[in-house]
Amino acid sequence: MLITVSGEPGCRHEELARLLAQRLRAELINESRLLALVEEEYGSDERIPDRAFPLAAASVLLRLATEHPLVVSVNGAELLLKFPCVLKVHITASRAYRAGTLMIDHSLERQAALQLLRQMEAERKAERRRRFSRSSSPPHLFDLVLNAEGMNADQMASFVETVAVERGLQNTALLSRELESQQQFRLQVQLARLGIHPKGKASLKKRPFMHPSEEIFANLLDFYRIEWQYEPRSFPIQWDGRGQVQAAFTPDFYLPEFDLYVELTTMKQSLVTKKNRKVKLLKSLYPDINIQVFYEKDFRDLIFKYGLAEQALKA
Repeated sequence: MLITVSGEPGCRHEELARLLAQRLRAELINESRLLALVEEEYGSDERIPDRAFPLAAASVLLRLATEHPLVVSVNGAELLLKFPCVLKVHITASRAYRAGTLMIDHSLERQAALQLLRQMEAERKAERRRRFSRSSSPPHLFDLVLNAEGMNADQMASFVETVAVERGLQNTALLSRELESQQQFRLQVQLARLGIHPKGKASLKKRPFMHPSEEIFANLLDFYRIEWQYEPRSFPIQWDGRGQVQAAFTPDFYLPEFDLYVELTTMKQSLVTKKNRKVKLLKSLYPDINIQVFYEKDFRDLIFKYGLAEQALKA
């Protein structure tokens, strides 16, 4: 289960997020917590350009989503994660109401509260422009929009909890390792294009390859400093009556960081169908193994979308 909570300054959406996390026994990820996690994974935020922050933040949140239910309350949270079973909540209210809450929370006169509100709004919009190239999100991006003037934080938390239960989010399993691995791989490639790598990243030495596409793929991984192993393990998939192995399947690559096996398929369709059967059999025999098949179009898109083919070939 994953819930994002955002709101306009003065709506006290942070309090709502805190209460939700308590009610749902979820981990609360606010702005300071997310910045600390990103820094722990990638180094100080000074070396992470604003346009790379959403990718780094999404990478961190994906990993956490495999371990705990999450309530995420950061500026632009609704734009960070793009997978099912996310409930996106937004809190709004009139300027008069929001100025009033700032008067109470900061012991300010009305004019000072209005000035603080304008400053907070400007800073929030500027940060969103730097990170997401947009100053706000349209209402249709949210699953639930609440008016803070009609309910207090506890009432809103109760309402959101009811919606989460009605949608079956409490019974939804944590994000699968397979989905996380596949999304993490693409996020890391995009981050690498911007020169952002997790701490201690290093690539392995090259080895002889059976097919030119495998060498190109390995060079691409090297170029983006993604650790890989070439054909490190064979999986028996067929045995005779005496238990002797008759057939085995050896995925092309293993990416330790993502616990992900990758099989490249750039051959004609008849052979692709045969390989797909083997991959399906592998998954049924070894359900804990994460494997992703890259077909010819996937492989071509990966090279030309996330990097320069010439650089990959020369790496």
